[in-house]
Order: sequence, then structure tokens, then C-alpha cells
Amino acid sequence: MSTSGTDGPSGPSADSGWRGSRDVWLAAAKAAFLDGGLGAVRIQPLAAGLGLSRTSFYWFFRDRAAILDALLDLWDVQNTDALVAATEAYAETVSEAVLNVIALFIDEARFEPRFELAVRGWAHGSDAVMTRVNRADAKRLDAIRAMFERFGIPSDEADVRARTVYLVQIGYISMQVRETREERLTRVADYVKTFAGAAPTPAEMARFRAGLGL
Repeated sequence: MSTSGTDGPSGPSADSGWRGSRDVWLAAAKAAFLDGGLGAVRIQPLAAGLGLSRTSFYWFFRDRAAILDALLDLWDVQNTDALVAATEAYAETVSEAVLNVIALFIDEARFEPRFELAVRGWAHGSDAVMTRVNRADAKRLDAIRAMFERFGIPSDEADVRARTVYLVQIGYISMQVRETREERLTRVADYVKTFAGAAPTPAEMARFRAGLGL
């Protein structure tokens, strides 16, 4: 699936002004999707909520399918690309590398659990979206596996460790686990020991907490 429909009926789309902007329409669609599900992403209600005309939508998106496509692209950038970047972040030890990934999952501004849950729910009713989700899962697992392999962990073991890290997190999201940030933080060192096979040092935990603004 690819995003399209960025040209208006008579020329390139305006980036701002009375028609709004592509980002404004997409943000409204995302908010509607997260609050009301896929059925809430409708052109007329979006236009009414933005105080724009329905025809303004078509300067930025060809049709409803195009903005749904764009939502999937946005999810891939915000969640998949963010996770890959976390696995590639600088780390001196495998424990610190795992802490980088855990920090991403804890920081909901970087990896959005509500967006993740909504897209996975959407996938249950769409083979095309399920294909997209499966592709993202494979990319994320590959990135975590490669992270472990950088620290000399054999491929088969790295694969199991990657799955343990990732499936625990997706389980948190799918089960909609309710816990405070502090409750989760109390488990981080033991999670790292389980995932990486080595406990983080006090200095690594201090850097981890500082990175979260704690």
C-alpha cells in the first residue's frame, strides 16, 4: 500500500491556508482512528471537525483509501522506524543496548501503544493490513536480532532473545496491561537480565533513567 493523491484537481496541493494541510488532515484522521476506530475516519466528519470544506480534503488525498494508506505509513514511521533506530543506538554492552530498546517502549511519545493496538485491531479485518503488520513485525525482529548479534550472540540465540524482547512488549500492548511507569521501572533491571543474559550496571541504569528524564 502506498500513499497517493497529493495533487489537487488543477495543480500541486497547497501546504497551508483555507484548505488546511496534508499534516492537519492526517492528524485529524489519526485522532479519529484512535478515538473511534476505522469507521470514524470519514471525510465529512473530519472536515466538520477541522472547520474545512469536504472538497479541501481532495487537494491532499485522492480518496478515503489514500488517507487510510497514509495512516499506515505514519504508523510505520512512528513505531517501526523508531524501534529500528533504538536498536542501532550507541551502546557499550548488550545490557545497555537492551536498555535503549526498553526506553523506547516506555516513552510513549516515541513508540505509541494506542496506535500500535489500533493498527493491529484493524489488521484482523483486513488481509492487506495484516500483510503490512507482518512485514513490520519481521523488520522489527530483524533489527533486534541484529542488535544482539553485534555483541557476539550466535544467530539462533539472538533470534530467541529478540523474540522474547519483542513479544513481551507486544503482549503488554495487546493485553492493555495497566501499570504505572514506576511499577514498570522497578522491573527493568530484571527484564534486562532476562533478555540479555547480563544484568545492567548501576551506571547503565543511571543513564537509562536520565534518558527518560528521571
